[in-house]
Amino acid sequence: MHPIHIILLLSLILAPSSRSQTVLPLWDGPPPGAVTDEPQRFAPDRGDGVRRLTHVSRPTLTVYLAPGPQQPTQPPAPLVVVCPGGGYRILALDKEGAHVAAWLNSLGLHAAVLHYRVPDNRAGALLDARRAMQKVREHAQAWNADPQRIIMLGFSAGAHLTAACAATADRPAATALIYPAYLSTRHHVELVDTLTVDAHTPPAFIVQTRDDKNHYRSALAYAAALSNADRPVELHLFANGGHGYGLEDHGHPVNDWPRLFELWMRDTKLLGSKAP
Repeated sequence: MHPIHIILLLSLILAPSSRSQTVLPLWDGPPPGAVTDEPQRFAPDRGDGVRRLTHVSRPTLTVYLAPGPQQPTQPPAPLVVVCPGGGYRILALDKEGAHVAAWLNSLGLHAAVLHYRVPDNRAGALLDARRAMQKVREHAQAWNADPQRIIMLGFSAGAHLTAACAATADRPAATALIYPAYLSTRHHVELVDTLTVDAHTPPAFIVQTRDDKNHYRSALAYAAALSNADRPVELHLFANGGHGYGLEDHGHPVNDWPRLFELWMRDTKLLGSKAP
């Protein structure tokens, strides 16, 4: 087993029950826009160990603060807002949420997992993502988080949501898109016309595999748009690995993406001590 996956395995063993977590409602009362009229619940178990949350009508942030930076003598730490994927139908709650938060905490990063509105509510999900950015900035001082280093990390549909939020006034300082979906036109490496990339778009770290046939063009299209706008982008395109691997190790080079993400965070000065 690769050393990075030993570290990840240990972090997952400790997650989520042994770590401090706080659930914050995003909105005071019913959220603006449409909501599902069915009760929140988990989708039927598929036997793969993935919990799939659906019919979210009361969006929340589950906050996991890294132990070290909570000490008042420590400099503020970066905070990562995590957007699980699920095709805008469900949220892969642990695989692309709580487990990811545990790994981020192991790097000394605060994490906040976003439970955005599903199913089939992209407009509502974007409102939730923008509100999440506002919320973490409001709480940054209390959490000893650096408001200038708020990053958004998304998987699949959550990566699309991340890119959409990056095109708004509530954009994060940087984004990480892991096997992003829905960013390109159907059969071409062209950015969808519903998304804007310009001089204000934050830097991005992107991971994708060529055999993710339905979605690999999303990574290429977004990276090209960033490059054309002269915005910083780091793209890792691997041959194999498919879609939906999260932090799991299936023996493909792409499964080393968490280490590459950490190196990118350090290289861009998003990770590392900064004076308060």
